[in-house]
Amino acid sequence: MSLNLDECYEHVLGLVESAGSLIASRNSDRKRVLEKSSNIDLLTETDQQVERMLMDGISAKYPDHRFIGEEETSEGKKAELTDAPTWIIDPVDGTMNFVHSFPHSCISIALLVAQTTEIAIIFNPIVGQKFTARRGKGAFLNGKPIRVSEETRFAYALATTEFGTSREEEKTAVVLENIGKLIRQIHGMRSLGSAALNMAMVALGGADFNYEFGIHAWDIAAGDLLVREAGGVCLDPAGGPLDLMSRRVLCASTQELADQVVAALTQYYPQPRD
Repeated sequence: MSLNLDECYEHVLGLVESAGSLIASRNSDRKRVLEKSSNIDLLTETDQQVERMLMDGISAKYPDHRFIGEEETSEGKKAELTDAPTWIIDPVDGTMNFVHSFPHSCISIALLVAQTTEIAIIFNPIVGQKFTARRGKGAFLNGKPIRVSEETRFAYALATTEFGTSREEEKTAVVLENIGKLIRQIHGMRSLGSAALNMAMVALGGADFNYEFGIHAWDIAAGDLLVREAGGVCLDPAGGPLDLMSRRVLCASTQELADQVVAALTQYYPQPRD
């Protein structure tokens, strides 16, 4: 039986709104924090509870659906993307922000069917930003259509990126090298503390391109569809097709701008892949 994507979207949107209320209610509270791979790779009870709320709520209606979730994966479950309906979930993207009560974190969730993204939601409940997209139906912020900036000029572009949750020396050197190169050539650069919201800013037209090395599928799956439905492009930072499991991403308002970013970037290939 084919999946009713309209019904699926409405169901998960309700779950995301409920989970978002939990995040918003706790943003200013003191959190119990666990360290994962390092003291900058953090986990809170809220991350775990939100992921479980979403997975349980989806499984109750769609018991055959699969998941790739950040916290589940961090506990040792292998991330596997197959043709089965698969939800890719980051329960709190921007955990460092959340830990510090900086009001810029979000739920990022995407549904892939036959490895094609059909539904994307990025919800910052603290400031009330709800980005949504359906394949072939456009991108929206709080129900209103959004569009990329359509900027083509590298020198006039505003970029977003992140330092990431690793301070491994080779990667850090590349991150700083790229920032140093780009900031001398473009309008400016922003680091919002959330990969998903950085991509949402490109979809919104508030930023012109976003790139990052070392992120994961749950950071970018929803943002990928959101940017493309807003008229932008998503690709590998070296210029090839985007691979959600490669831990590398570049999105831009136009292909012309993306080509210029590709030419400027020093490349880094994180290991292992997702």
